[in-house]
Amino acid sequence: MPIPVYVFTGFLDAGKTKFIQETLEDPRFNAGERTLLLVFEEGEEEYDLSAFPKKNVYQEVLDQDTVTTQQLLALQKKYKAQRVVAELNGMKLVGDLYRRFPEGWAVAQEVMFADASTILQYNANMRNLVVDKLSGCEMVVFNRVAPGGDTMPLHKLARAVNRRVDILYESTDGRSAYDDVQDPLPFDVNAPVIEIHDPDYGLWYRDVSEEPEKYAGKTVRFKGQVARLRRDREGIFAPGRFVMTCCVEDIQFCGIPCKYPEASKLKARSWVTVTAKISAEKHSLYKGELGPILTALSVEPAQPPQEEVVTF
Repeated sequence: MPIPVYVFTGFLDAGKTKFIQETLEDPRFNAGERTLLLVFEEGEEEYDLSAFPKKNVYQEVLDQDTVTTQQLLALQKKYKAQRVVAELNGMKLVGDLYRRFPEGWAVAQEVMFADASTILQYNANMRNLVVDKLSGCEMVVFNRVAPGGDTMPLHKLARAVNRRVDILYESTDGRSAYDDVQDPLPFDVNAPVIEIHDPDYGLWYRDVSEEPEKYAGKTVRFKGQVARLRRDREGIFAPGRFVMTCCVEDIQFCGIPCKYPEASKLKARSWVTVTAKISAEKHSLYKGELGPILTALSVEPAQPPQEEVVTF
């Protein structure tokens, strides 16, 4: 049986400890499962294990930089843990820890907590860490929101990184509300041919990657650079763009596998305009999940866009 891991991220004093404490005090969540509570960041608040309805929560304080897969597995066996609740260090990258999770540990939920009064400053000074937390979470909770305050900057921050994340605002007066702002896409997904303008490639790439089935059977046209896939030698290439998530250091190429009989004749890094049908299929790039696959209708030479690197 997989070990479900409930992950809580955010920066110091963002409210993670308080939320986890209240969650583990709730008998609906804590009904007797043996729970390994991993604390990778110690703040001013401490856990009160005596307040939990079941004496089945086992706390361990660990260093997120140095913890090993073997240590985590040993703790699981020591406490016969049936699940894991982890409070992560906001100054560390989430993925670095995930890669050290034992085989059989599966992230069941990832929630980010953010202090509304400081998160925009964090984003200005440490955007790579903010993006790291937002990009993988299913929900972000903005707490300490001033009653009647403008939440649009918070909405834009979250949606610029993760279009599917649920957003919850918690005000200092005790009220809470889910974000219900609908952000229209800058292209028409129902058009006979979905035209992706040069600045919008990053947004389209993220949307089609997150919801490939929404695009299945549709036709798209966009400009990209030619890239070859190591495992696919014949009849396929990956047109795409270099995308910057938050800073120059994290620029990466984001391409989509495209079936094209004359792919081997294309020059690497050359610019092309691709018109293609989209399908949702499994590919090694998607690690067993469905992802977008293109079937080229036409591939034509193109001039580079004004900005060769795009952002979200």
